[in-house]
Amino acid sequence: MFATCQEIWILIELRRVELADLLLLFIYTEVLGMIGVFYKSSRIPITLPLFIAITALSRMIILQGKDSDPENLLYESGAILLLALACLVIRHRSIRGIFAETDKND
Repeated sequence: MFATCQEIWILIELRRVELADLLLLFIYTEVLGMIGVFYKSSRIPITLPLFIAITALSRMIILQGKDSDPENLLYESGAILLLALACLVIRHRSIRGIFAETDKND
């Protein structure tokens, strides 16, 4: 909460908001949401940390600028692709699991 307030205060002082700032605030929001979900259900869905990692990698790509090595950009974008595929597989498995449980009950 403190880091979020501090970042908002800096944005107000600078009177300028960039994409990297928005992504940082989004990461803070996702972490706070993950904490809220944990206290509500005493468990953390695996997709929430994956979303945070995707956002963090995107922010890192944006902050590097044009002077970085192209190979690093490929590695980082490949990592984002792998994380997105992992989210897709997990989501697909959880949906299949729900339908499999309803079939057993019928």
